[in-house]
Formats: sequence, structure tokens, C-alpha cells
Amino acid sequence: MNEKAVSALTASAASALGIACLAWWFGISPSVRLEQRLAGADAAGLSATGATVQAVDIRGTFVAFGGIASALPGAWPRFRGAGFDNIGTRTAPLAAHWAKAGPPVLWSVDLGEGHAGPAVLGGRVYLLDYDEDAKADCLRCFSLDDGCEIWRRSYKVHIKRNHGISRTVPAVTDKYVVTIGPKCHVMCVDAATGAFRWGMDLVREFGAEVPLWYTGQCPFIDGSLAVIAPGGDALLVAVDCETGRVVWETPNPMGWRMSHSSIMPMTLGGRKMYVYCALGGVVGVAADGDDAGSLLWKTSEWAPTVVSPSPVILGDGRVFLTAGYGAGSMMLQVSEENGRFEAKPLFRLDKKIFACEQQTPIFYRGRLFSVLPNDAGAHKRQLACLNPDGTLAWTSGPQHRFGLGPYLIAGDKIFVLRDDGVLMLVEANIKSYVELAQARVLDGRDAWAPMALAGRRLLLRDSKKLVCIDVGAN
Repeated sequence: MNEKAVSALTASAASALGIACLAWWFGISPSVRLEQRLAGADAAGLSATGATVQAVDIRGTFVAFGGIASALPGAWPRFRGAGFDNIGTRTAPLAAHWAKAGPPVLWSVDLGEGHAGPAVLGGRVYLLDYDEDAKADCLRCFSLDDGCEIWRRSYKVHIKRNHGISRTVPAVTDKYVVTIGPKCHVMCVDAATGAFRWGMDLVREFGAEVPLWYTGQCPFIDGSLAVIAPGGDALLVAVDCETGRVVWETPNPMGWRMSHSSIMPMTLGGRKMYVYCALGGVVGVAADGDDAGSLLWKTSEWAPTVVSPSPVILGDGRVFLTAGYGAGSMMLQVSEENGRFEAKPLFRLDKKIFACEQQTPIFYRGRLFSVLPNDAGAHKRQLACLNPDGTLAWTSGPQHRFGLGPYLIAGDKIFVLRDDGVLMLVEANIKSYVELAQARVLDGRDAWAPMALAGRRLLLRDSKKLVCIDVGAN
């Protein structure tokens, strides 16, 4: 089969990315449901509103291509990287300046319209795409060497263009790849071969509600378990990656809904837990032990109607929460005493001081870095550095504005991608804004997807194209 013909995808320009959902008050029992499920076994076929949901054959179809996995070092195995912090640690030396032409573009791939970012492991690049001609979600596996496609697994699901289609980053281990599609279809395949393991429809099986702007939650693999937040009948679930068996569920009697935020791990008082910012509030769920899946703490003090950024774990029980559309930010303090947990706000910040519409802030050198939202007044769209007490250390100033695009930190440098496809290189400085370089690396159609850094190779995309560039020092 001709790879070029298979991979021909069309897309139209995407405009503003937004979310509009109703927030629900939360009240959840700490007990764990003992019932066990098998992925794909629940045939109720009803959405949260009671409407019939069409069954999707998530196993779908598989096509092999001629690409070969790379021997290059480096990994970015999930949303926000190996450390869940969007910081690259095991990288080659990175350039502090670029030539006038910018960093070399090593390869590029045309994609369907969307904002789904890549994951990298074992010399393979994984990306969840959407083929508008075939009307199918497609997990595509490329070689990190040259971008040649290695294999593709697709399942048919009709999705209308809605400010883009795909949005999530796969989670990858040596054995498994787990994806969540725009309409809440979860798929697990073999990381090397693409062989199908199991699929799960969160709407049919848990009564989840597809967010208005489609699923933004990125999956999380912890050991052999895929941890996912459906909302609906269960707030969080853990699924055995090998078998597709649901190991535990966190009950959700008050009906908190799925947000665009992703689950983040946290350890406090010797307890490992999963922190999730749902539509309705924030929870900490036990990650292990006899009570795995039970609720350790909850709060509805943070309950904006729009939540895209994920919780930022700062240490010492501090959890930083932020959102756009006027929500501002909150620093939450989770405390533990005699095995009991409690969460209380430390402080709140107005949207004009610190907030983020779409991306998740980075905690680095004891500071939080983010691009401020459009409604931040004089500081709108500026890169900002926040002190841990909630005061601003600096902003980039009106001459240096960004947008909804991603940023990551590596080698004491911040890589910030503007909406128009211009990549900025900035010092990760806690005292002032210092720009090092900039270059246009994409055509500039809504460059919003999370980036990935593997070794000296930076992968980034706009709404229609993925590029791999060399940001290493010569």
C-alpha cells in the first residue's frame, strides 16, 4: 500500500479553542466499588443524558509501513514528559542561540486537523490523529529518525470539525500505548507492534459526557494500570493494561463531569495519590493499598466551569490550580494528620495576576512559569514568572506577547511556541525576561499542541503539520 496515499489528510483552519461546560457540586463517597469490569463488556450504550450511543469497533484496522524504529536516545513518554512537569532532564546539550534560518527542520509529517501532541519512546513517535476522509481516529507510529510511518491503527468514529478534532497525548511504556480519542474512546495497543489489546468507550461503559470541545484529558499509565477520569458513573478508574479489566473505580454519586484537565500523581504523608481537577472540584484518590481508588480528600473551593490546565504539584502538599475565562488561580494546601487528609486554599489570584487558558504552568527553580490569558488586562498573552507567595516576579512586557501555544523547559531554557508558529527561546530566569532566540518553524495555524523533547530533537505541531527540529548545541 502506498504510504503517501494512505496518509493524505485534509484540514481547514481552526480558530479559537474554548470550552463551555456546566460545573456540578461534588459529594463523593470514599468507598470503593468492588465490582470488576472488562473493557468493552458493558453494552448499555447510553450517554449521560440517556441517549443511545452508537457502538464503535475500537479494534479497527491495522496497516504496517516501511518506517523503522530509531536508535536515537531520548524519551517523552506522556503528557508533560517523564516527570509530569514539562521539564526535559535527560537531554543533549542544547543551543543557546540559533542561526538566522533557525534550528534545522529534520523532518515533517502532514496531519489531520487537531491539537494532539506526540509522545516518544524507544525511537518511536506516537501521535493520535484523525483521518477526515476515513472518518477514523488513528494512532500513528513514526520513526524518530526520519518521520517515516512504521504502523497505524485506526477505528471509525464520525467526528465533526470543532476548532480542531484530536487533542490528547498518548501514554507510552515499553509494553503499552494508551490513547483517549476526541469522543472518549480509550485504546490500548502493543507499543512495538501496534497489536490491539483492548478498547473502552467511556460514554457507553461509564456514562461519561463528551466535553463540548471534545476530550482533552491525556491518559496516564502507572505501572501496569491505565488511570482515567471518566466522570459519569465513576470519577476515576484504573484498568489493567494487559487484560482490559477494570481493577477499581472511584464512585461519583454527585455527578462531577470530565474536564479537559489530566490526572497528576502526588505523594503526601507516605500515601501515593492521583490528583484530578474535575468540573465541580478537585480530588485526591488513593493510588495503592487495600483502599486503592477511594477518596482521600476533596474540595469544591476550586470549581470553575472551564478547566483545561492540569494540577501542578509543588511539594509539601501544595497544589497549584489555574484556568482561563476569568477563573484566575488558587494555591491549595493538602495536609495529613494520622492518615486523614484535608485540602484548604492558601491563596487565590485574580486573572490579571496569574492564570492560563489552555496549557499547564511549569514549576521550576521554585517559581511558576506560564503565558497569561487574553483577559489578563495589561499583561495579556505575556510570559510570566510567579513567586511561590503569589506575587509576580516578572512578565515579558507588551513587546513580547504569546498566545495559547505550549512551552517546556530544558537546559535552563524555556521553549515557547507562539500561535503563529514562531518558536521563542527564553532564559528560565527567576529575576527577569531574557530572550535568546526566535525562529519560524511552522506555518502558523493554531500551534497549540503540547511539545515533546527527546535528546536534542524537539517535536511540535500546528493544526495540520508535525515537525521535528534539532535544538542541540553544535
